[in-house]
Amino acid sequence: MIVGTGIDIVEISRFRLAKKKWGRNFIQKIFTEGEIEYSKKRRFQDQHFAARFAAKEAVLKAFGDKLSSIRNWQDIEVLNDKSGRPYIKFHRSAKELKAKEKIKDVVVSMAHCREHAVANAILISEDRKQKTEDR
Repeated sequence: MIVGTGIDIVEISRFRLAKKKWGRNFIQKIFTEGEIEYSKKRRFQDQHFAARFAAKEAVLKAFGDKLSSIRNWQDIEVLNDKSGRPYIKFHRSAKELKAKEKIKDVVVSMAHCREHAVANAILISEDRKQKTEDR
């Protein structure tokens, strides 16, 4: 059952400004080594970084009012399978929240162009019964 959806859009120019202002620390604070390695291999690095940032934000929004439960940006990792399909890997605090909320899967989609990156995340629960008390 779908228990949450989130969407985010990032302006590439604003992402570049943040990267320029805070430098390497910004990238290392937000992204895992795997995300950094993946994005740095791409022709348009900033678009790939921004899309991953948007995906992390979309996942956070899908969890709704539990945002404070995730303490580190790197606890949500955006990876790609062998076919290139993006997926989310949870670590530490995000993994705890995923278990607590009984999330079975996260479907994520990302896109980017010259000026924007966008991502959508859908949380799928193990529980098939609709949670009406949360509405």
